[in-house]
Amino acid sequence: MADVIMTCGRICSGKSTYALKIAEERRAVILSVDEITLALFPEGAGEMLDTYVERAEDYLYRKSLEIVRSGIDVVLDWGFWTRTEREYARKFYREHGIDCELHYLDISDELWEQRVAERNRLVEAGEVSAYYIDKGLADKFAGIFEKPDENEADKTIYCK
Repeated sequence: MADVIMTCGRICSGKSTYALKIAEERRAVILSVDEITLALFPEGAGEMLDTYVERAEDYLYRKSLEIVRSGIDVVLDWGFWTRTEREYARKFYREHGIDCELHYLDISDELWEQRVAERNRLVEAGEVSAYYIDKGLADKFAGIFEKPDENEADKTIYCK
């Protein structure tokens, strides 16, 4: 049976780029919450965003089972910001007899700030479909993110 790889890291740490790399190497399918929410709500979902993200995750968990059972690896590109989310995912896949790995992208504050500025520039120029990261959003996710400890991450990628 195929495997699931969960990408973990701060917003704008390079998870989507890393997911593309893994997908090419393993001929895997990427499942992305941002891809779904941006396609459905290109102007933003406002106060309902958290609800829609939760619904998209539930759908993608179910869809990942279908894909893995067909023999194709899956890369989950949605952050896994909290220990609770990571524990839930591991339990979910374990209960379905599927192996999963957590790949953590570790990024310095300085590089992260550069990437946020570049992403915001590209979003404003209409060159990428991504969320603009204003101070409020950055602060929200900084307050949520729990860095995985050495026992949680199966692989750590140090971003440069």
